[in-house]
Amino acid sequence: MYYTKLLIPTLREEPGEAEIISHKLMLRAGMIRKLAAGIYNYLPLGYRVLRKIETIVREEMNRAGAQEIFMPMVLPAELWRETGRWDQYGKELLRLKDRHDREFCLGPTHEEVVTDLIRKEVKSYRQLPLNLYQIQSKFRDEIRPRFGLMRGREFIMKDAYSFDIDEACAEESYRKMFEAYNSIFRRCGLIFKPVEADSGLIGGSFSHEFMVLADTGEEAVVSCDACGYAANMEKAEGKSQKSEVRSQKSEYDLLPLERKTTPGKKSVEDVAAFLGVAKEQLVKTLLMRGGDKVVAVLVRGDHELNETKFARILNVTEVELLAPAEVEKATGAPSGFSGPVGLKDILVIADSAVKGMANFVVGGNEKDMHLINVSMERDFTPDQFADVRNVQEGDGCPRCETGKLIIVRGIEVGHTFKLGTKYSVSMDATYLDEAGRPQHMVMGCYGIGVSRIIAAAIEQNHDKDGIIWPAAIAPFKVIILPLNMTSGNVKTTAESIYKGLSEKGVEVLLDDRDERAGVKFKDADLLGIPVQIVVGDKGLNRGIVEIKTRATREVKEVAVEQLILSWEI
Repeated sequence: MYYTKLLIPTLREEPGEAEIISHKLMLRAGMIRKLAAGIYNYLPLGYRVLRKIETIVREEMNRAGAQEIFMPMVLPAELWRETGRWDQYGKELLRLKDRHDREFCLGPTHEEVVTDLIRKEVKSYRQLPLNLYQIQSKFRDEIRPRFGLMRGREFIMKDAYSFDIDEACAEESYRKMFEAYNSIFRRCGLIFKPVEADSGLIGGSFSHEFMVLADTGEEAVVSCDACGYAANMEKAEGKSQKSEVRSQKSEYDLLPLERKTTPGKKSVEDVAAFLGVAKEQLVKTLLMRGGDKVVAVLVRGDHELNETKFARILNVTEVELLAPAEVEKATGAPSGFSGPVGLKDILVIADSAVKGMANFVVGGNEKDMHLINVSMERDFTPDQFADVRNVQEGDGCPRCETGKLIIVRGIEVGHTFKLGTKYSVSMDATYLDEAGRPQHMVMGCYGIGVSRIIAAAIEQNHDKDGIIWPAAIAPFKVIILPLNMTSGNVKTTAESIYKGLSEKGVEVLLDDRDERAGVKFKDADLLGIPVQIVVGDKGLNRGIVEIKTRATREVKEVAVEQLILSWEI
């Protein structure tokens, strides 16, 4: 392809709308342009990358035995009401009505639609297992779309759905998809890690996220330095490192409960400094609402509440802090002074790391008051202990005895779910077993953010000059840079190389613009095409051209007559 025949509107300056590197570089490289908030046009280079990724996904899904279908994007409300998700999904579900006043939504995911399809078409166990997938646009009305393709409202997704006769067969389908996902991301040239994850609104018994590792990733990836355990922050468990929260005299001495005036001291940092104690000697009392319940949750001062874990304990989709006026009504004190001692008519759930603590500090349920030397059982007893905190670097591994947890950043590009019968029961999707009895199908679902992979690949592979594409998903494999198109020898040689490589099946972009060499070099680095072939008069006088590898900056000289003959695709 000739550069002058392609729409590649590169930008010299960083666009003000972009916050992260992938968004900046995709705009600067002329790969995408914004149509509306979180909605983008794909220009030729961006679309070429998208199609490369789609091809890899299709090949691996087909190899794993899945069958491609295509489902509508506009979905009828009645299917979503069968599973209860019409009301559960919230404002991210973009709802609309047709001219007959019938309700629909733009599909964010397709569990209901595919289950409806299968319950109508599959009658016997002989028709199972089945795994159906599609590659299609989805729409989720994000409250704050940002970061370009990383968190858009409209995006390209591969979603697959498996149907099996029992749990054992469903686990085999899940295993095949797990292996297929590993192959997909390896073939895309990405450094990634599969991690245990929360199932969220999709539901199911367990799930894995596939995280592309990048310093700029918006999610924390937790793993053990000694075994294979890995999870995202929403799911990660850890063994808390024991803190010195007891008496200096004896590990088991309980000191008398005391009230301490703490004027205006609300934060953990301020209270700890004022009382001269470590943050881990404090226990925060957070008043939360989950569904129709108000709960006091206790978390050690140096730990943070994990709202996803806490919501799972309460069996709700989300939780929120009570407003200051509600806190004062429930405890008799302003926010920042809540505590479990003497708290009435409110369920108290304590994080597992709080269990066994003694002589610690809590709020006194009175303005400017805290209690010190608090001990459980003597002073109060939680209704329940549960793991409701974020793990920390250095926590013990929950799977092995010796490992410590490490935390890196990652970008979610895929998610696999073992759904069980969540959808088949609510939508009555059954098959007849060998005895002719109806049984509910056991399901799994498997998503890949195809368009998100583009952004994740750039976040992981770039430098100060631009993108560094993994070869498998680069828009072109080679860019030819003739440094002087007015030179007959340079132009003829560049076009000869272009023709020869194209005939060998190499995807080549020939920069045939009448531009300065510096402009061509800058654009070539920005576009990130893996191999640059530099054709100039000085080199041709010696019978050579330069081949530069974009990723390593390695440059080697190759004789012109040997270039095509020795080229390896």
